[in-house]
Amino acid sequence: MTVRILAIETATHACSAALSVDGAIAERYALAPRQHAALILPMIESLLAEAECTVTALDAIAFGRGPGAFTGVRIAASIVQGIAFAADRPVVPVSTLAALALGGMRESGRDQVLAALDARKDEVYWGAYRRVADDRVDRQGEEVVAAPEQLAVPEAGDWVGVGSGWEAYGTALMQRFDARVVRLLPDLEPRAADVVRLSAGEFAAGRVVSAAEAIPVYLRNNVAEVKRRIPSPSGRGSG
Repeated sequence: MTVRILAIETATHACSAALSVDGAIAERYALAPRQHAALILPMIESLLAEAECTVTALDAIAFGRGPGAFTGVRIAASIVQGIAFAADRPVVPVSTLAALALGGMRESGRDQVLAALDARKDEVYWGAYRRVADDRVDRQGEEVVAAPEQLAVPEAGDWVGVGSGWEAYGTALMQRFDARVVRLLPDLEPRAADVVRLSAGEFAAGRVVSAAEAIPVYLRNNVAEVKRRIPSPSGRGSG
């Protein structure tokens, strides 16, 4: 049976949508600060039209649930909820940090990644991941938002640092992780293609939620403050 999963990722400056049809993935991607709300629906429509697929023909909808910019994460959740409600389809929430890590593994050819997104306030959104199979990663410890000097140092081995947190706080992060990090990819952004890759195994295992349960993960509790501070969908800051 053909499996069709639509995914979106809007938690950072990048905006993307991807459609997987039995593992064959098509993607629309743009590095477009403050344009997520305008771009994401046309991206979805383009992918569905190209595949001659309707939302009711989808098996599931996946999304980057965060952490990331408050407004961007909220956009993804609200759009996915709307589609899932309308089409009566399950949702697969995927960690934005995990998607970023998978992209880093593919780009670097290595199996251990320290994913960091700039969280502003001298902090990063942080997660350590190890590849355990094709398109499957295992989180090492919890995802956190913290200052670089408060982050736990992973066990011995070679790690790749990926994401905007390494660009914003590279000096502080390298002071703490220098002995572990063998390569940096600070410009790498999370992509919907990696969200949909990670969602396939979750969907197959039945780890899905209803549209009403498709909620963002911010890591910070003071999202109201962040909402006031970030007026646009692209801010790197957040929540």
